[in-house]
Amino acid sequence: MVDEKTFFHEATIRICGQLEIGQAMKDCLKYIQDYLPAETMYCELMEPEQGGMRFIAVATADEGRVMDLILPITEEEALLMADLKEKILSGSGPAYIIQNIEDLDLVSQRLLRLVKEPEKAVLAIPLALNEQTVGVITLLAKLGERFDEAHAQLLSLLTEPFLVTLSNAMKHQEVIKLRDRLADDNRFLHRELYRMTGDKIIGSDFGLKETMELVDRVAQTNSPVLLLGETGVGKEVIAYNLHYQSERHEKPFITVNCGAIPENLIDSELFGHEKGAFTGALKQKSGRFERAHNGTIFLDEIGELPLNAQVRLLRVIQEKKIERVGGTDTISVNIRIIAATHRNLEEMIEQGLFREDLWFRLNVFPITIPPLRERTVDIPALVQHFTEQKSKEMKLRDIPSIDDGEMHSLIAYDWPGNVRELGNLIERALILSKDGILRFTPFLNFQNKNSVVPNTDRAKDGTDIQTLDQVNIAYIKRILDKTNGKIHGPDGAANLLGINGNTLRARIKKLGIS
Repeated sequence: MVDEKTFFHEATIRICGQLEIGQAMKDCLKYIQDYLPAETMYCELMEPEQGGMRFIAVATADEGRVMDLILPITEEEALLMADLKEKILSGSGPAYIIQNIEDLDLVSQRLLRLVKEPEKAVLAIPLALNEQTVGVITLLAKLGERFDEAHAQLLSLLTEPFLVTLSNAMKHQEVIKLRDRLADDNRFLHRELYRMTGDKIIGSDFGLKETMELVDRVAQTNSPVLLLGETGVGKEVIAYNLHYQSERHEKPFITVNCGAIPENLIDSELFGHEKGAFTGALKQKSGRFERAHNGTIFLDEIGELPLNAQVRLLRVIQEKKIERVGGTDTISVNIRIIAATHRNLEEMIEQGLFREDLWFRLNVFPITIPPLRERTVDIPALVQHFTEQKSKEMKLRDIPSIDDGEMHSLIAYDWPGNVRELGNLIERALILSKDGILRFTPFLNFQNKNSVVPNTDRAKDGTDIQTLDQVNIAYIKRILDKTNGKIHGPDGAANLLGINGNTLRARIKKLGIS
């Protein structure tokens, strides 16, 4: 004779003793196996209205794990599942016993075959809130064994503990989702996207001077901005700087990588969804536009957005309103849009891949960010920044030095991956540095080189270490020698360096070059 009070107490301790539902079910199953012929335990959410049944967790005596397996069903099959709910709720007892899979409805048979449990007896208890079934705990017997009414009575004692565990597990998952969402919203603030001295980006006084002048002019407005440039030039850096200088700087800055969202999830990610809008929509979700209200949304790689999504984006820009997927209410949003792309949108328009009307809306104030090969004057400062930053991240005691010849190699390189490639290169060099001196030449692919300055100035012994200013002075002097001191014009030093003539003059004055 089983002591039901002790059984309930011991089983409840195990069910509620773990926040992770898979582990809790494993601990519980190991205990109740002394009283029931249970080999496997499943926890399922009943979601016929959303188009399927979702497996939340599974446990054996040896393993418990979280699942996210859903079986899509037809409308006819959904009716069969509704009948199963009625059977469970209106059975002779609180539990529902099936001794043979053939006694199950077709959907439930398919569910068991899906999880490779086709030849087991079934004991199920519903988990109900406010007379609404939210889930089911299912036990599968060992081969050749059967459940009886005594087993059903024992399992029914655990309805409330299982309901509490399921509720806690769902809340825990929601907390994880919210944490991930916050991390997504703030990731930009914690990455090495930009370096600011006060509010200045590296290169703002030299190679990026003209770009930053445009940024400063448009930052205080609410006008849409379109950032153009090759991959890796720092478009997200500029986007954040626009937000940082605007009146919206204390409001959200939401980043969307348009090329990284699966097409079937774009609407949900951008505009949110209502509970039950589609299979798996268990909760209402705010989209990126809604979360960016009163702030800035950065649409990176806008050229990757599918045409059907472009239509809906255009409507948001025009009407400043959104509708969640599955919803009917309109939600007003006050946002500043910054878009970016490395693709030629005008060519895409001609090819029918990008909407011309959307391009007109986004291209109000275009800013082209020059590639690193066109602003080589900034390379020494960028090298210094990345070296200091990554040395700190790697917890190096001393910051390595840079060989004069190695700096010339960096300046001579074409940089197809731009600033991102430079940062990665320095990290690799730091990892491989053995003598406190960084060497880059072995990692550079000079097949892509397009520089006027070949890599010929490396010191013979590899130990001629200079400061970054000294390297800059030597490099500018070499270019001036090539142009006979001419700064402006097609054959002038400024053109060879890929910078504005006035910028070069300012650099010469600052470095004291005569």
